[in-house]
Amino acid sequence: MKKLIARGTATSYGKSYGFEEIRSYKEYSKQLPIVTYENISHHIKSMMEGKSDVLWPGKVTWFAKSSGTTSEKSKYLPITDEFHINNLVTSSWDTSTIMYDLIPNCKSFGGKNLTMCGSLNSMEEFPNITVGDVSAIMLQRMPSIGKPFMCPQKDIALLPNWEDKIALMSKELAHEDVVMFGGVPTWTIVLFERMLKDSGAKNMLELWPNVACFLHGGVGFEPYKKIFQKYLPKEDFYYIEAYNASEGYFAIQDNVTGEGMLLLTNNDIFYEFVPLENLEKTDIEAVELKDVIIGKNYAMVISTSAGLWRYMPGDTVKFTSKNPYRIKVTGRTKHFINVFGEEVIISNTDQALKMACEDFGCIVSEYTVGPRWLSGSQKGGHEWMIEFERSPINLNLFSLKLDHYLQSVNSDYEAKRFNNLALDCLKIQSLPKGTFVKWLQSKGKSGGQHKVPRLSNSRQYLEEIKEFVGQ
Repeated sequence: MKKLIARGTATSYGKSYGFEEIRSYKEYSKQLPIVTYENISHHIKSMMEGKSDVLWPGKVTWFAKSSGTTSEKSKYLPITDEFHINNLVTSSWDTSTIMYDLIPNCKSFGGKNLTMCGSLNSMEEFPNITVGDVSAIMLQRMPSIGKPFMCPQKDIALLPNWEDKIALMSKELAHEDVVMFGGVPTWTIVLFERMLKDSGAKNMLELWPNVACFLHGGVGFEPYKKIFQKYLPKEDFYYIEAYNASEGYFAIQDNVTGEGMLLLTNNDIFYEFVPLENLEKTDIEAVELKDVIIGKNYAMVISTSAGLWRYMPGDTVKFTSKNPYRIKVTGRTKHFINVFGEEVIISNTDQALKMACEDFGCIVSEYTVGPRWLSGSQKGGHEWMIEFERSPINLNLFSLKLDHYLQSVNSDYEAKRFNNLALDCLKIQSLPKGTFVKWLQSKGKSGGQHKVPRLSNSRQYLEEIKEFVGQ
């Protein structure tokens, strides 16, 4: 905290909030407000226009573009030179170190590493900056030592058109010795399907016999695991979770048997955590890292050398241990369902879906959930849209079992469902394969950081998808 404040004192933001007077965390938390992107977007626009010393010393020419969800509005997060080196690059080395420790047959520097990244572009409004997915910025600015071990070729990896990118990647990667790959599961599956179709191979091991690890993140992996096991039928294959967002590289899974990811506490980020019940208060109060409670849901707050000061990225986490600090991402501050007081979060729906699928031997590719409103004498409830890789024989029985498991992992939902007094059983609509990917593409949200929104307090996504399927 003190290191960051010392660097930010001479900025316009630092002068506004009296950085030079801050000597303790108590003063820091009192003088600086907790902010969201909307609160500081005008400062970021000034940086994009070329103004110096706004949120961080000097000019910033790189910005990570993020939508976070399928929202139409994009966010632009500054990537300063210090943050690039001390967070993104350093955290990548931490990840390599941990992978070599966890995986006996890891050959990251013996074969090729595949990264499913987005693209870079310039903006007519701001001609002197470069914007793009954080993964694309990391690839473009990668230290020379790592470049020989990456695939596909950079000109292909950074293509903006995902249909062209997937087609070209399929041709090139069929002949590479890929030992590790990383990315968002949804778009990795699209690549695998194309490669198997083009090559005639039965699974990815026929093309990549030495592949040992998938570095995944961005969404809960449980709904995808059985799908990936179909592509990679290998007992000693490792699934390692990374928490690398547009706002920073926060954590990496360091234990294949324990739960949670190791929080990276020495990579230019100062962490605070807001108990979820405090989010509704006018004066939001946070706690320091040392004061967190294991198992409690928090919204994360960060201050970084990218010039984000007491910024809420929008993710919610739980701590699974404090020595060392390990976290589990439980959802988004804006992605939950609490229309009827049920307080359902993404980790609840992921877990319930996993248990129901195990009972019925089915596999889910994607899903989203929204409310079903009260109507006359009809009670409200939850409406699920699910894209199955392998469907249950009886969807009605599957719905009942899924509802039962959701009650078992969330006592608030169980209370609302008791004897159908407040809520009816959830309803499921099964969607054709590929629906979610095509829907995202129709919104210009292909690849990179773009993910299917899991939960919503409104019916926006449900109605959009219904309309799309009806086209």
